[in-house]
Amino acid sequence: MKEKHANEECQCRRGITRRGFLTTMGMGAAVVTTAGKLAAESSKGENENVIPSGEMTRVTLRINRRPYQLLVEPRWSLLYVLREKLGLTGTKAGCERGECGACTVLMDNIPRYACMTLVLEAEGAEITTLEGLMNGEELGPVQQAFLEEDAFQCGYCTPGQIVAVEGLLRSHPAPSMDEIRKGLSGNLCRCGAYTHIFKAVDRAARLKRGK
Repeated sequence: MKEKHANEECQCRRGITRRGFLTTMGMGAAVVTTAGKLAAESSKGENENVIPSGEMTRVTLRINRRPYQLLVEPRWSLLYVLREKLGLTGTKAGCERGECGACTVLMDNIPRYACMTLVLEAEGAEITTLEGLMNGEELGPVQQAFLEEDAFQCGYCTPGQIVAVEGLLRSHPAPSMDEIRKGLSGNLCRCGAYTHIFKAVDRAARLKRGK
């Protein structure tokens, strides 16, 4: 008896016994199986309202005073649809995460990042892109002002800058310098042409007022 007790004590000191190992593994498997079933049931309930990837939805957009009927994926951004589906490439793809402003468009006269706007969000709004600011083949007042004041260098951010200025002047026809800085604070120019851009805003405001 002493020898048997000594052997069991020795085995316990060396680690878990064979019987204990099998018991532990059986309990663990039961827990994993139960958790897996609960997760699957929960996931099934959550996915009932999720639109499957690749499913198309009909949307009607009004862009530059013209209606467009399209089949789109709900995950598509307004930027993607404008450029890749409608060929309105005046709206530029910059950072595509709402930081640079190159993709700025107007939605009901308010500047908006197209890269951060789902196309379904734009339904029912009046959307204006750079192309919609022209008078036929002639430049609009803001575009003309940017040209006269040399308010660009590489020009990549310029479309977004022009649209943002248009939105600013629609709400503030004669903006102060502080209002100009605030109105363009969401549009970055890597070339640093801000001085000329601010002059272009003042010039555009005067052109719009017929001065």
